[in-house]
Amino acid sequence: MGEQFRIDVRFRLLPLALLVAEMSNNQIPALLESPPSLGALDSLRIKQLEEQGAALRSSVICAFTQLLDLKDLNTGVHSTRLAEWAMRVGQELGLEEVELQNLEVAALLHDIGKVGIPDSILRKPGRLDPEEYALMKKHPEYGWAVLRMLPGFERAALEILHHHESFDGSGYPAGLKDTEIPVVSRIVSVIDAFDAMVSSRPYRKGLPYEEAVRRLNAASGTQFDPLVVQSFLSFAEAEMSPVFAATGTSVSSAL
Repeated sequence: MGEQFRIDVRFRLLPLALLVAEMSNNQIPALLESPPSLGALDSLRIKQLEEQGAALRSSVICAFTQLLDLKDLNTGVHSTRLAEWAMRVGQELGLEEVELQNLEVAALLHDIGKVGIPDSILRKPGRLDPEEYALMKKHPEYGWAVLRMLPGFERAALEILHHHESFDGSGYPAGLKDTEIPVVSRIVSVIDAFDAMVSSRPYRKGLPYEEAVRRLNAASGTQFDPLVVQSFLSFAEAEMSPVFAATGTSVSSAL
């Protein structure tokens, strides 16, 4: 402690010592570059920590996204596409920067809990039986359980937990309704459902665009937040050509 104090004192008095040395030689004090103040050093350190935190956050997101790709390539592509659409909706709805950051995480990693679901269920070509469906419905909870343990991901984890809630309260896992559901979760819910509808899988063909839109509108106000549906559909058609090319549905049959 004493040694540290002596170092700090010398550091603080260094500019004064240099000034006295100049004056003792009967010279006009030169304009010397002062070493950074402690406040400046603190600010620099804080900036470095923030940059390191942002880099770590991006690395975690990339690592989990690659994990999704290893589990099912379609899931990883689906999540990336979802994030792009979600950010546009979030910006249109006027979300704050922090909410947009969490929205991006939730859109990219909303299916991370599916790593805990057996492939026999994820890839089953037919309808799930009640026991299988009950297990599938656990994936938001699995995702929340994983991400909530990471500093900085707590809020996104909560929003992933609720991305299968319904606007009328009939969803899961908590039966939240209306604005009880986090706005990020409401956005992910709409775009997740739409992308799942238009995407082809090995066991089924994606729906045509007009049918997917019809189903979104039909569920607006019950399963989905009407404002989110309206915002998404305002730009969805213009985005469809590359999406249908990527998902395996022909553009001519879709539009």
